[in-house]
Amino acid sequence: MWSNVLDLEEFYGSTLGQMTQRLLRTRLREVWPNVRGETVLGLGFAQPLLRPFMEEAGRTLAFMPAQQGVTRWPREGRNLATLVDELDLPLPDRSVDRVVLVHAVECTEQLRPMLREIWRVMADGGRMVVVAPTRTGFWSQVDRSPFYQGHPYSAGQLNALLRANMFAPLRQTRALYMPPTRSRLMMRMAPTFERFGQRWLGRFGGVNVIESGKQLFAGIAERSQPQAVAVRPKLRVASSRDTPRIAGAARTTEDGDKPAS
Repeated sequence: MWSNVLDLEEFYGSTLGQMTQRLLRTRLREVWPNVRGETVLGLGFAQPLLRPFMEEAGRTLAFMPAQQGVTRWPREGRNLATLVDELDLPLPDRSVDRVVLVHAVECTEQLRPMLREIWRVMADGGRMVVVAPTRTGFWSQVDRSPFYQGHPYSAGQLNALLRANMFAPLRQTRALYMPPTRSRLMMRMAPTFERFGQRWLGRFGGVNVIESGKQLFAGIAERSQPQAVAVRPKLRVASSRDTPRIAGAARTTEDGDKPAS
């Protein structure tokens, strides 16, 4: 079930939401330090993570599923957001270099068809980052969190899902180790808490951040069919059911009748 776009905008406009943006942007920048000249697509509600790429990327697009709703983005300048069907993206094949999925994988009811559609529009050698809530983190268990909605995943489940849909996982990390609280003290400590969590808390991060590449399979040349080999027909062997008939024929011969030629 998709979150409502107005609820997501309200969260990311709050103090807690702005801190969440900074932490996720930092993690994404570690994965993609340079996207100069490339086409970057965000699907779901990826705008909070896309803004740093706007001046650097050759083209930045924000696609929002129809069930979620759409709002203008960015507020200033030319609008880059559009409402789409996530199973039929309005893009040609192999036209996107980078894809960011945020508030998408855990929300869609047709996950595999959506991933196949993303595979279609990704360029050969393209990269995708999935941001999805973890099972063990606080962010999937507290209803004030935008990651409360939908289905959380373990890192192993996401890796298996990506492989099953022709993506090769390349790198994985986690983010949002601080709990989703509005405490000012906790938010001031958030960057320090994040560094501590990366080193010591491991699997207790709030979201998985997994980078994957488009998997391409090599073609296999068609082999010529081998010529048919003539098989000698097998001789028929009489069974026990034929014995009475043969015996009857023998009695006829003994009685003096000429056997049939």
